[in-house]
Parts: sequence; C-alpha cells; structure tokens
Amino acid sequence: MKLTILIHCADQPGIISSVTRFIHKKKGNIIYLDQHVDKEAGVFFMRLESEFEQGIDLSGFKSDFDGELAKSYQMEWGIYADGIKPKMAVFVSKYNHCLYDLLSRYNSGELQVDIPFILSNHPDLAYIAAQFDIPFFHVPFNKDIRENAEEEQLQLLKQHDVDFIVLARYMQIVSTKVIDVFPHKIINIHHSFLPAFAGAKPYHAAFERGVKIIGATSHYVTEELDAGPIIEQDVTTVSHSHSIKDFIAKGRDLEKIVLSRAVHLHVARKTIVYNNKTVIFS
Repeated sequence: MKLTILIHCADQPGIISSVTRFIHKKKGNIIYLDQHVDKEAGVFFMRLESEFEQGIDLSGFKSDFDGELAKSYQMEWGIYADGIKPKMAVFVSKYNHCLYDLLSRYNSGELQVDIPFILSNHPDLAYIAAQFDIPFFHVPFNKDIRENAEEEQLQLLKQHDVDFIVLARYMQIVSTKVIDVFPHKIINIHHSFLPAFAGAKPYHAAFERGVKIIGATSHYVTEELDAGPIIEQDVTTVSHSHSIKDFIAKGRDLEKIVLSRAVHLHVARKTIVYNNKTVIFS
C-alpha cells in the first residue's frame, strides 16, 4: 500500500525528522520526499510518498498522525491512499478540443480518474459523451435560471460523489454556491497567459496588442474571475504574419496541453494552495 502525505504549516525545526520517524514507526518506507519553505511567509510545505508492505488501517493512521504530529505543529494536512481513482466531472459548452483530449487520455488509461458524467449548458457535445460511453447531462444556464441550474448541478455532483470538477471550456461563470462546495477542486482552462488578457476574447485582444507570444493558463476557480491560484501555464510564439484565426488555432493546442497537465498534477496530489498561489511538487 502506498500513501501520499501533503503538509503545510508554519516553518519550524524538526518537522521532517518528526514525520519520517512517524513513518518508520508505522513500518513504512519513504520513496519520495520534497519540501519547500516560503521564507517571506515563513511557511513550510512538504509532499511525501511512503510504501507499506503490510496493509494499514487508514483511519487509524490518520488519527495517529493528527494526534502525534499535526496538532503539535498546527499542520494543514491530507493523507491519500494510492489506487483510489478520484471522480472527475467535466463541464463543457460548445468547444470540443479540451473535452476530446481529456477523454482520449482517460480512455487510454493515462488519466487515472473515473468520469461519472459530462455536463453542458448546451446539447451540442452529447455525441462525444456517447462515443466514450459516459453519461451526459444538459443543464441549460442563463442569468434568469442560474439558481435552479446550479441547484441541479450540485445535486448531480452529490449524487455521483464527485471529488473535483474540470471546466473544459465551460463558458459560464461558476458562482460561490458551487465554489464553496468544491474549494480548490474546480480546475479551469483560460485561453490566455494570465494575468494578461483576462476575460472574454483574449486572442482578439492579444492580436490587437501585437504580442509576440500567446499562452494558456490552468487555475483553480475562485470567486474572482480568472484570478484563482495558477496550476500550469505555457506559451507559443506568434508574429505579425499570424491572423486571429491562427492565434485561436495555436492557442487551442496549448489549452489542451496545459489543462491536461493541470489535471494530472491535481490527481497526483502534487499541488498545495496557499495565499492564492500554488506550490507544485515535482
């Protein structure tokens, strides 16, 4: 059995040695350890993987960890067992490139998740869900029916015991009603290298500005639009010879790659959010 432990707390002496001694006492073998200290904030971050030859009582392990270590160091922590696939709901609108990419990775076994359903505010992409034999729910959405639509979304998410949500070019603003239920568990892809060109039509804005690079940004969703903790970014070069159509085509390639990287990092428990930023472990 393998466990992954994520920790952050105020930086102080003895954290690493205390945690490794605890793992040793539980007859575990540490196979990975990475740590970072934010010296300006005085905060310690750590990700640790350990293997156990014999099965362990996960509930008891967590209880002992909390009592023997976490409380004394005032840790924020999580312990996750390997082999348990998180449940990922996918929200989309009409663009299909990110959806196809995620489903292809899922279908090949590259993306180790379960996808209980795909949800959209339009019926257009139902055929893609059918191709991959995944349930599809059409939940219309506009400002007049927002409250009822979000209630239906939350019911579906609860019913299917969803762990996190991926917005694969879902072109609606997610409100705090949903965000508060899934804090730092909603991953968005924005078609711009944030914080530049936030909001609608960033490729058009970048074209008008005459930029020489364009990018894509995947981030956790917060109440402030396009301002959540950034998980992954990438860029590609453009020039005066490229049209807006070229910008969009090159950008869509980036969007697929950046979103898939962000989802992989989240699934592998390699992200810790702190002060609207992320620590990303290797």
